Amino acid sequence: MPTVGVKRDLLFTALGRTYTDEEFDELCFEYGLELDEITSEKEIISREQGGSKASGASDVILYKIDVPANRYDLLCLEGLVRGLQVFMNKMEAPRYRRVRPLSGEPQQLIITKETAAVRPHAVAAVLRNITFTQERYDSFIELQDKLHQNVCRKRSLVAIGTHDLDTISGPFTYTAKPPGDISFKPLNQTKEYTATQLMSLYKTDSHLKHFLHIIEDKPVYPVIYDRNGVVLSMPPIINGDHSKISLKTKNVFIECTATDVTKAKIVLDMMVTMFSEYCSQPFTVEEAQVVYPDGKTCKYPELAYRKEKLSSEFINRKVGINESTETLARLLTKMCLRSEVTGVGDEIQVEIPPTRSDVIHACDIMEDAAMAFGFNNIPYTTPLTYTVAHQLPVNKLTELLRQELAAAGFTEALTFALCSKEDIADKLGKKISETRAVHIANPKTAEFQVARTTLLPGLLKTISANRKMPLPLKLFEISDVVLKDETKDVGARNSRRFCAVYYNKSPGFEVIHGLLDRTMQLLEEKSARGDGYHIQAAEDSTFFPGRCAEIFVRGASVGRLGVLHPDVVARFELTMPCSALEMDIEPFLGHTVEVQLTHDVPTQEVVANKVPTPPPTSTRTVFGDVSAPAGLKALDDFLADKSYAEGFAASQADVALFNALPAAPASSFCHLARWYAHIKSFHGERDRLPLAKTQFVLPAAAKDDEDVGEDDLDLFGSDDEAGSAEARRIKEQRLAQYAAKKSEKPAPLAKSSILLDVKP
Repeated sequence: MPTVGVKRDLLFTALGRTYTDEEFDELCFEYGLELDEITSEKEIISREQGGSKASGASDVILYKIDVPANRYDLLCLEGLVRGLQVFMNKMEAPRYRRVRPLSGEPQQLIITKETAAVRPHAVAAVLRNITFTQERYDSFIELQDKLHQNVCRKRSLVAIGTHDLDTISGPFTYTAKPPGDISFKPLNQTKEYTATQLMSLYKTDSHLKHFLHIIEDKPVYPVIYDRNGVVLSMPPIINGDHSKISLKTKNVFIECTATDVTKAKIVLDMMVTMFSEYCSQPFTVEEAQVVYPDGKTCKYPELAYRKEKLSSEFINRKVGINESTETLARLLTKMCLRSEVTGVGDEIQVEIPPTRSDVIHACDIMEDAAMAFGFNNIPYTTPLTYTVAHQLPVNKLTELLRQELAAAGFTEALTFALCSKEDIADKLGKKISETRAVHIANPKTAEFQVARTTLLPGLLKTISANRKMPLPLKLFEISDVVLKDETKDVGARNSRRFCAVYYNKSPGFEVIHGLLDRTMQLLEEKSARGDGYHIQAAEDSTFFPGRCAEIFVRGASVGRLGVLHPDVVARFELTMPCSALEMDIEPFLGHTVEVQLTHDVPTQEVVANKVPTPPPTSTRTVFGDVSAPAGLKALDDFLADKSYAEGFAASQADVALFNALPAAPASSFCHLARWYAHIKSFHGERDRLPLAKTQFVLPAAAKDDEDVGEDDLDLFGSDDEAGSAEARRIKEQRLAQYAAKKSEKPAPLAKSSILLDVKP
């Protein structure tokens, strides 16, 4: 993220109040920024160059503020203050206007056809009647540097030139000439130099030497002249000293030359909108006319406003809030995005100003709404779905193989995924058209022109760089290669490969062959044709004739091994024989590595494929009866912060609870419904889940017994005897004996009843 340094006192003056460091830090956070450091110029120099160098430096407090990389409007004090004041409702977002000159025609910048070979595009504008102070001037220069480092990509895409319009005369001509034909006095120099001399002069300049490569090898250099032949600048290197701006400058001519016209428009808009507030008519910019080689004319700056429409439901759903349409419109207006309710449903119309080139999608608008609402104010919610992460099968297999190959005595190497065309083609004895290589459109160096299609060149280059190490050298790598594939939406796919190389005084084919056998043993592939693996002789220009074999697994070719051809060895600057093995490991996964990690669980199964399940034997659980609302509520509360009934993985405890539920729970039990849908997605895997450690489901309650009379009570029998004929016989016998014994007792002669009435 870019860091903007602003003087604390100057910032507070512009904001209209003083903040403590903590208060300003909080304000930055609310606006989506970060107060990175509180320092001073003296402290910075002392830290970087030592205390002796910082003796005369300023003690003024500086705030170092991190801003998002695409918020070009916050790269200077003016834009930062303007954004914060609008955010705090202290001012409305200004309206920027392009105006014609009060007298005469607009300034013209004429582009010639010669510029097509170097920097074909240019835009321009005029800041009329501007007033500079030292602080404004410093901010103006600093914004140019920030833009050059950021959106301009170190001047390779866009270069900014600013000139005192009162010292030059239009129309201006943007052309390209041989370096020997360009001569002028550059900025802060005392004499004239040709362009060739300047390139030599600036090779030792700590600042400008980083930009020389942009045009150094071009046959012609871009240059801008005024009507009298005065050189304004030689972009993207240096401006002319004649038109340099100062504190006394009142009219500024800004030109941007570029290889990307869109970026040029953005940069010009940023420069003029940030400093047009210092013009006599604030926030107005005088237009300039650009004439292209084909005669087409365009007026700049564009200062284009555009409108987007989106629904409040979209913002609420994405952010996780529930605010009214009017409230969301006010929040967006706080972020310099003028918004209003259209009245059509919950639609909001948002106006994107020219300063907000970062807004390119509805999601960007939604993000600003979230920022204005306050990230800390977004309510915490429990996710509706809990997931457990698993390693990709191909990565798990890779890790297992890496350990075993290292144990086999091979050293792992990690090489670049990009390489040169020669590495995968000429050096291996192949044609580049046969490699299915993905080419880089604008490679920075000849070493990184294509994505590798084989791991072998990287390992051979590693051996070449370590030739002095003790022999033998045994290296391996398991990484991705990139191959063209028209069936993929991006036109290419990754393929995980395993490659090993043996380098010694003898070829060592038996070592590589043994490594293949060990690898197949680890992959549980038997040595057999058809349903196992085997090798058979093959011809390959990379390998020595008669010393190459193709590897087949279950009838499909997965790779090759053999002794490398002497020419291949020599092309990689090696002097000894070398054997190599390279194979694809994805066929051993059983499915492609690019299978989706997640899938949508159907909300309703197809009736025809639904397997009938027996009714649950019991709905009684430790949480209560789950066929009743009270039991469901207790279970829902239990699962509020849990993914599973016990532990961090599904088990038979989840299956038992799942089967105990007579039906899918209502949506009002959100945690239970989430858990139910998750366990339901296991389908046929439930029987293979680990055993439960806790019993959550209780046995079904027995039905209430009917009332039993005294004569039917078995005083001597046991429960086990009730179900057999023998038990019934013994019961009847004992009852008969009890009745006979009772009959032998003498009966009472009479009975008396006495009623006692006790009074206090």
